[in-house]
Amino acid sequence: MNYKILGNTGLKVSTLCLGTMNFGGKGFFGYMGNLDQNAVDEQISTVTEAGVNFIDTANIYSEGLSEVMIGKAIKNLSINRDDLVLATKVRGAIGNGENNKGLSKKHIIQQVEGSLKRLGTDYIDLYQIHTADPLTPIEETIRTLDDLVRSGKIRYFGASNIAAWQLMKGLAYSQYNHLDRFVSLQANYSLDVRDAEREIVPLLLDQKVGMMIWSPLSGGLLTGKYKRDGNKEEGRLKSFPFPPFHEQRAYDVLDVLIPMAAQKRVSVSQLALAWLLHQPVVSSVIIGATKIHQLHDNLKAVDVIFTEDELSLLNEVSKLPVEYPGNVLEVMTADRSSGTNFLNA
Repeated sequence: MNYKILGNTGLKVSTLCLGTMNFGGKGFFGYMGNLDQNAVDEQISTVTEAGVNFIDTANIYSEGLSEVMIGKAIKNLSINRDDLVLATKVRGAIGNGENNKGLSKKHIIQQVEGSLKRLGTDYIDLYQIHTADPLTPIEETIRTLDDLVRSGKIRYFGASNIAAWQLMKGLAYSQYNHLDRFVSLQANYSLDVRDAEREIVPLLLDQKVGMMIWSPLSGGLLTGKYKRDGNKEEGRLKSFPFPPFHEQRAYDVLDVLIPMAAQKRVSVSQLALAWLLHQPVVSSVIIGATKIHQLHDNLKAVDVIFTEDELSLLNEVSKLPVEYPGNVLEVMTADRSSGTNFLNA
C-alpha cells in the first residue's frame, strides 16, 4: 500500500480508502448493497491487512447503521483504533425536525455526538460537510468545526461535493480569522468524469487541499462490463444511474482500457483506478464493493504502473472539451505560463 499526506497536514492516509455506503442496506442506501456484519468484518479485515488505514462513511448511510457496523468491526477484529483514519460526514437529514439537517451549529454538534457514539470512538479523524447548505452562513459552519477541533472531538475537517468558489470562500474565512481550515475535498472524478479539472483541481493544487475521489469507476461503467450497444447487465448503472456520467466518452475510454488491460494482464477496473492514483492532486481513491473478490481486485490497483505513452493515450481519449474561460485563458496567459495546462493535464 502507498500513503500520501492529506492536504497541508501531517496526516498520512492510504491512497486507497474503503467506502462504506453499501454497509447495512437500510433505507435509501439499500440500492448500493446490503452487507451484513460478517461481510463488513471481512471487508475491513481484508483492506487493513493490505495496508489500508483510511475508512470513509457518513451519518446518513443506512440511517447511521454504516457507522455502527464499522465500530463493531473494529472491536470484532481487535483493530487498534489509533491505527485508523476514520472519516464521516454531516449535512443530510437525520429525522424529520426542521433543524435535523443542514450545517448549522445546532445540527453539527448534535450529529458529531451521534457519530461518535455509533462509531464507538471518542474522536473522528476527518469530519466532512457532505455538501453545501445555502441557509447557513459558511462562517457559522467553520466556527463550529473549528470549535470541534479545539475540543478534541475531531482532528481535521473537510468538505464534499461543493463548488470551487464555496471552498475558496471557506478557506479565506479560516485564513483571515486564524481558524482551522478545510484539509480535503471529496469529489466525483474519473476517466469518464473529469469536470473537476476546470475549477476544482487547480484550486486544490494552489491551496494545498487534499482530494478524495468517490465513484472512481462511474457506478461500474468503467469496469468494462457494460457495452456500447446499450445492453446492460444487472447492476447499479441500470437500477440507479448515479452519479451523472458521460456514457459515450466512457465507451471511448473503454476502447482504450480493454486492450490495455489485456496487454498488461490486469483488470479494466485496476487501470481506471490506477489512472487516478497517478494524478498528483489525488490523495486517496475511495473503493467500495459488494463482493469480496471485487475488493481484492481493486486493491491491486496500487501496483499498476503506466508508461508515458499509456498515460498520454488515456489522457487524450478522456480529455474535457474546451470551454470558456479556459479556451481564452490558455491563449491570453501563454506569455506568463508556467507550463502547466490543467485542461489537458
